[in-house]
Amino acid sequence: MNSTSLDTIKAAIPHREPFLLLDEIVEQSENRIVCRKKFTGDEFWYPGHYPKFPLTPGVLLCEAAMQAGAVLLAKYAAEVPSGVPVVTRMNNVKFKHMVRPGDTIELTVELTERMAGAFFLTAQVSVGGKTAVTLDFACKLAQTNSQ
Repeated sequence: MNSTSLDTIKAAIPHREPFLLLDEIVEQSENRIVCRKKFTGDEFWYPGHYPKFPLTPGVLLCEAAMQAGAVLLAKYAAEVPSGVPVVTRMNNVKFKHMVRPGDTIELTVELTERMAGAFFLTAQVSVGGKTAVTLDFACKLAQTNSQ
């Protein structure tokens, strides 16, 4: 795991273990980010999610993609005091390939449009060179109460 990337991720978004679903940033540009996450098999959901054939829940793959999107949007969140991107919708979610314990996923997220306070993104989650999930999602910046 690249600790510099992990530090950058933790500086960008509020998520923490056991719900931080990103390990590293592979590449990042103005409107695109590629991240990775390795599932060790020790994650809390595997014993109860298809115990005889453990699978990574699809909703968590979507969450991982949205966390990558939040890292991409961190520069915009910095414009809003105590700002954090929150998802307002998901569309066109397609599950195409299973992700199992021991797999490493690659998350590619692109910012496709920004209108006022709304951000529109597309995501692809891949495992072993195969598309596992695709989705479109939208975010807005919410203010948190820092205490």
